[in-house]
Amino acid sequence: MHSLSSADSRKEHERAHGKFLAPRALEIWGWSTAAGKERARRRTNLILEYARIQNCTCVLEYGCGTGMFSRFFAETGITLTAIDISPDLIDEAQKEPKANITFQVADVESLSFADASFDAVIGNSVLHHVDVEQALSEAFRVLKPGRFIAFAEPNMMNPQIALQKNIPSLKRKMGDSPDETAFFRWQAARFLRQSGFTDVRVQPFDFLHPSIPQKMISTVQRLGECIESLPLLKEFAGSLILSGRKPE
Repeated sequence: MHSLSSADSRKEHERAHGKFLAPRALEIWGWSTAAGKERARRRTNLILEYARIQNCTCVLEYGCGTGMFSRFFAETGITLTAIDISPDLIDEAQKEPKANITFQVADVESLSFADASFDAVIGNSVLHHVDVEQALSEAFRVLKPGRFIAFAEPNMMNPQIALQKNIPSLKRKMGDSPDETAFFRWQAARFLRQSGFTDVRVQPFDFLHPSIPQKMISTVQRLGECIESLPLLKEFAGSLILSGRKPE
């Protein structure tokens, strides 16, 4: 019997993790709290802004999970193809269908779509689960020339993220998959440039933790946005927003 390659093993881990997540994914990911919902809306808006979504019609979403962000993205009126490697998460997503979203099981490292098929490629917290170089290579291939990708990803400079992604016992406790990681800002920029993207932008954002009580959300949001403007302190934000353009 042949052993699985490391890539195949990671994909099996992700499918198994999807089965574990499916019944309560939003709770595990922190999107179900009042602060989590505020974070999700802001994150959606940033991804759409960085992807120049106002110029888009046909968009591909990587790692759609249960489709929460897909439905937010689809509110803009785009035609969205939302993919995930987990059949269980796609089953959950399809429980709330929308006319302008197609949910399907697919591997972001090996897409079946034709070259230059999409006006944008977007995603939330997905690249840190996969072979980022292969996933970005595929995004570059299926993206139309002159168009943008945009992703929100965890920031390895954030103390909680660094501990969570590097200590196996804590990773399990927090509901992470075994192989997922996070990115440093400079590292994410390098991956984008190596994949052929230009106009690369990577910015730290998000100091609003999902556990913040509702009565403190506005105060923490204002404080967080102030910190995001400070050259050194902003580096410790919880997330990165990153984008790049495929040259004409």
